[in-house]
Amino acid sequence: MANIERWRGDARGRSRTSAWRDLVFTVATAPGATVVEQTRASLAQISANLAEAGTDNSRLLSATVYLTDIANKAEMDVEWCDWIRDAANWPQRACVQAALAPGTLVEITVVAVRP
Repeated sequence: MANIERWRGDARGRSRTSAWRDLVFTVATAPGATVVEQTRASLAQISANLAEAGTDNSRLLSATVYLTDIANKAEMDVEWCDWIRDAANWPQRACVQAALAPGTLVEITVVAVRP
């Protein structure tokens, strides 16, 4: 049986990235004053996490975006679409409104495949 790989994060009790076989799971939040700033920084962190695990955002299967206010979805979408770039690479994605940690306006989780 293949081993599960885990990359530790700053938060106690969880990993920022995990992988099993060719599947990579990662999550990010980031500081910033606005949803745009936090989304941009979170996506940059996800890019770094994916690269460390041997993949990139062109190989996403699924994503979930958590927003403290769903009214901010359009602002987040601009950053998301710029990050994905090619519409051929759009994963399945859900956006939901959720209560997040204080100061966190957006949290993003993705699942990708390694080549």
